[in-house]
Amino acid sequence: MHKQGFRDWVVVIAILLSALVKWCSLNVCIGRAMPPMFGDYEAQRHWMELTIHLPIHQWYTYDLEYWGLDYPPLTAYISWICGVVGFWVNPEWVALFKSRGFEDDASKNFLRATVLVWDLLIYVPAVILFTRTWQGNRSTRTQHVALLTLLLQPALLIVDFGHFQYNSVMLGFTLLAVACFGSGNDLLGAFFFVQSLGFKQMALYYAPAIGSYLLAKCVYLGSTNGTRLLVRLAFVTTASFFFLFLPWLPPFAPLSAILGPITRIFPFSRGLFEDKVANFWCASNVLFKWRVWFSREVLVKLSAGLTAIGFAPSVIGLLYNGFKLSKVAPSANDKATSSPILPLLPYALLGSAMSFFLFSFQVHEKTILVPLLPLTLLLSSAANDSFTFQLGVLVNNVATFSMWPLLKKDGVAVQYFALILLWNRLIGYSPLDATSVLLRYGSLATYAACIFLHLAEALIPPPARLPDIYAVLNVLISTPVFAFAWLWSIKRGVEVGWALGGLGITQGAAKLKTAGERTTSFSRARVPSDVSASIASASNGNGSAGGFSSALVEKQGMRSLRLKSTGYSQGRQLSSRTMSPAMDLH
Repeated sequence: MHKQGFRDWVVVIAILLSALVKWCSLNVCIGRAMPPMFGDYEAQRHWMELTIHLPIHQWYTYDLEYWGLDYPPLTAYISWICGVVGFWVNPEWVALFKSRGFEDDASKNFLRATVLVWDLLIYVPAVILFTRTWQGNRSTRTQHVALLTLLLQPALLIVDFGHFQYNSVMLGFTLLAVACFGSGNDLLGAFFFVQSLGFKQMALYYAPAIGSYLLAKCVYLGSTNGTRLLVRLAFVTTASFFFLFLPWLPPFAPLSAILGPITRIFPFSRGLFEDKVANFWCASNVLFKWRVWFSREVLVKLSAGLTAIGFAPSVIGLLYNGFKLSKVAPSANDKATSSPILPLLPYALLGSAMSFFLFSFQVHEKTILVPLLPLTLLLSSAANDSFTFQLGVLVNNVATFSMWPLLKKDGVAVQYFALILLWNRLIGYSPLDATSVLLRYGSLATYAACIFLHLAEALIPPPARLPDIYAVLNVLISTPVFAFAWLWSIKRGVEVGWALGGLGITQGAAKLKTAGERTTSFSRARVPSDVSASIASASNGNGSAGGFSSALVEKQGMRSLRLKSTGYSQGRQLSSRTMSPAMDLH
């Protein structure tokens, strides 16, 4: 398109293309004609029904056995908006009680349209803002490739538009928060993240990383500016939660009413895992029957402990580097306008979310979408032969594969294969391009196992005494890939953190003034003989965060970490005379 002179239209065409694919490729209705529950379509339709007909204090208590509302208040509010529109179009779609199991094509298309509209209102603008903020000083072509990569991610597309899930709204709010952090708008970022939490509790997977990042930035800013930011963040966060839950708080309801949504949002009464999900508990359950040997109360504590251990490295890395950089940063003014720990955020998001997916209590296979977001952000601006790109695509493909038992049952096999092939072709992926021998052969072995399992399942019926054998094998193939991605996020966090703060950056001797703006130069500290690092803190002039990427480069047996284009500040510029080589955080 760039060569044909359509560069100015790429964003519009990408949005229209993604909308067309989302609308046409998944023209299915999960659970249709399957009483008594009828599937995810009926759940979303039912929530519209109850929110427009019942008083708010009954939303989380009405007939819980039939698709009781179990998401935070923002989901309920959006269901109410959709229900009002649906009632205006056709009251039969959302008639209280009488509409249960209502499945005509018009109501199905209406519900699919609501998913698409909210996707266009929240997720698509968030993707555009992210590419322009974090990758503002990358080429236009790179930004457009990143846009398409995120818009047509197959796992998200299949789940949201096959199951009427609105996950893109939750992910969109998180992406808006990340974009705001990239441009230094931390208060607005905190507000958007609360909206993400207020829409789906799965956003809690990101909370340790985002909370630690903001706290680390407060530490970095010092006692005065840091305390001021911490107080403001606490106020914005508390006020945002307060208004979300206001209908269940005094004076609108007794204080005990808040237990209604809380007990529905956190379902500890359920089991350790649902169905066959590709995480630690389900994979290890093949050899050790956790639910036989331990009570639910013990498993809740055990899963909480392992989850905390899983995300601890990301939290510690952010806080340590915030403290470390606060000791060597040049001046209070520069501190107030920059956040050099920002490159750690996507890795921390990945590590935190993946630890929740692997180790937390009551995980659904669809929650793999949460760790996929930061990983897809990383791969979206990485070179095709880089470790980040190759691993990111592998995990995305395996994540979609891990949902195959669910998708097969839903009858979307054709869409499953078509969307994976379309996305991989669109982004130019080939596992043979990987420069890492380990990743190249590991990817080929993984894909061979996936293909073999698909063929075996199609040709060989499972034995009568092992009816779930193929689902279990799916778990055993997928879980090691997710575990490897989790460990890789920790490794990359350590490497990037070491480059940013652990190498002993010293204050540059010279300060320059250009066009009335302060610029700061940093000298490179001497580092161990096996690592050469350089840090550039630059902006493209509009406060963008620039691209985040990282690459380890082998040269003459020596490894060096190159960090490329990380701008964090509101208009800070780096003198070309003191700028280090390009910063590449992939």
